[in-house]
Amino acid sequence: MATWTVKAFDQLRVEELYKILRLRSEVFVVEQNCVFLDMDNKDQHCFHLMGWQDEQLMGYSRIVPAGISYDESSIGRIVSSPAARGQGIGRELLTMSIDTLYELMDKRDIRIGAQYYLKRFYESFGFVQKEEIYLEDGIEHIEMLLPVSR
Repeated sequence: MATWTVKAFDQLRVEELYKILRLRSEVFVVEQNCVFLDMDNKDQHCFHLMGWQDEQLMGYSRIVPAGISYDESSIGRIVSSPAARGQGIGRELLTMSIDTLYELMDKRDIRIGAQYYLKRFYESFGFVQKEEIYLEDGIEHIEMLLPVSR
């Protein structure tokens, strides 16, 4: 079990921001061999959910208000540390992300851009595929929606 905290961008301590950016780079750039500009000027408008174990960042997601990425609110940059995999951190992270979004922005539809290979994982939470597969940075993705009426 992780200890979860959520902060607006301007509330993040420098060391927290560093650990967030390092984890995102470790997984999205290095592990997935994907060259892209992770810092997309959305972080400043979002909330940042962090799961900690012994001062190590084990899980992270970006809670995105409506109108930033999609018309709906969104959860993005969903990532678990390689050191935490196999311990259920991914399920805990997504559950906390959904609950946090509902708490911060009211209960509303949530749209995500998911890596296609994780489709079944997101479907297990009630997300439904809404668009065809598209390539983003060389990786197959799909848009998925979690209807508020689930």
